Amino acid sequence: MQIKALGHIVLKVGNLERSIAFYRDTLGMKEVARYRDAMAFFTLGDNHHDLGLMQLGANPPPADPGAVGLYHVAFKVGDSLDELRACKAHLEAHGVGIFGMSDHGVSQSLYIQDPDGIEIELYVDANPAIWRDDPGAVLTTRRLQI
Repeated sequence: MQIKALGHIVLKVGNLERSIAFYRDTLGMKEVARYRDAMAFFTLGDNHHDLGLMQLGANPPPADPGAVGLYHVAFKVGDSLDELRACKAHLEAHGVGIFGMSDHGVSQSLYIQDPDGIEIELYVDANPAIWRDDPGAVLTTRRLQI
């Protein structure tokens, strides 16, 4: 057996409408379907859906940051630092706080949280030769200045 690709991610959210607005209006994802008042699905363009949101209901307990589970979701936003700068400006214009900016050598990233506190990495890739020639380069983390 060999896995060929990551198909999609489903995130559990507290308030579906609030999360739909964030992923659709702030992050620019295209909503493609809803299942009752319980789920919404988004595409990035090449898949029928890349992200699903599943509403847990009123007042769900917050995720325990020390528990086993999802750490963050990463979305590629372009191929250049100029595109990452534009992403940063867009987030700031929409009132989204950026709590981290990292140069990983193989990529450069901004870190934000969605309305439920789920960590999201927005990134651009560097030259792929960096990690192809040195797979250990993925361990690089420096402060990004943009």
